[in-house]
Amino acid sequence: MSNPSESPISALGTKGYYAGRTVALATMHGKQDAIAPVLEAHLGLSVVVPDRLDTDALGTFTGEIERPGDMLETAIAKARLGMQAAGTNIGIASEGSYGPHPVMPFVPLGRELIVLIDDTRGITIKEVLLCDATNFLHVLASTIDDIENFLQRVGFPEHGLIVRPNRAAPGGARVLKGIQCLDSLSQAIRHLAESSSDRRARIEADMRAHQNPTRMAAIADASRLLADRVATLCPSCESPGFGREGSETGLPCSWCGAPTERVLHEIMGCAACDHTEKQSRSDGLTEADPGQCQYCNP
Repeated sequence: MSNPSESPISALGTKGYYAGRTVALATMHGKQDAIAPVLEAHLGLSVVVPDRLDTDALGTFTGEIERPGDMLETAIAKARLGMQAAGTNIGIASEGSYGPHPVMPFVPLGRELIVLIDDTRGITIKEVLLCDATNFLHVLASTIDDIENFLQRVGFPEHGLIVRPNRAAPGGARVLKGIQCLDSLSQAIRHLAESSSDRRARIEADMRAHQNPTRMAAIADASRLLADRVATLCPSCESPGFGREGSETGLPCSWCGAPTERVLHEIMGCAACDHTEKQSRSDGLTEADPGQCQYCNP
């Protein structure tokens, strides 16, 4: 996986369209620490965070409130919430989703989506970062003595934890968040295990940004991807926001030349017009390994 922190920012940079303008960042979990320095350094945007903004109303990581839509719809709704509160015509927000890797289910994988809405140009610019460096983990235990190895793996106490009953009675579920103290963790496990029908508590990484330095770093990386895209002009209409929209499979097998399921082209598109371009893979790969061919390795 490429390192987004090394992604080049185009010549538009701080002298571009957004220099000196104000953007509302919708967050109640400190994401400005990761996002604001990137937008200010690379785009010249001045970031404001509206006070008393309840972004949890649009969904929580712990599941008490479900997202009203998919990640993109929720991020857009969140950004507009911030724009309305701050009285700006530019807004930004991010959404994260963490779960099992689709190919390797025992490996956790995250997606960090970040959007910029600009109502002066009528555009929405988005970027997504896939995160395989994450502490998205959980364990079941009755006492804190059972989880010493887990605490090391998850990065406690620098990373906060969430504790809940593993099998709570209907309507009786209780969730304790943001635990970063060993004594508080021990008490939470003991009490919530007692309220579970199997006498076990579920202990998991708190994936809220302000409780998770690893996720905060991923949000900063996603912000760099977004800044790079915002600073890239469409070759057709010269609007900001030209970048990757998808991909086309069919990379030929190096033995037989048959198309494989590997990516052949990246599809680049504009946030403002319908201009698209096919580009070669960014890693320069022109042939697929025969082990990934349905004919050479059926």
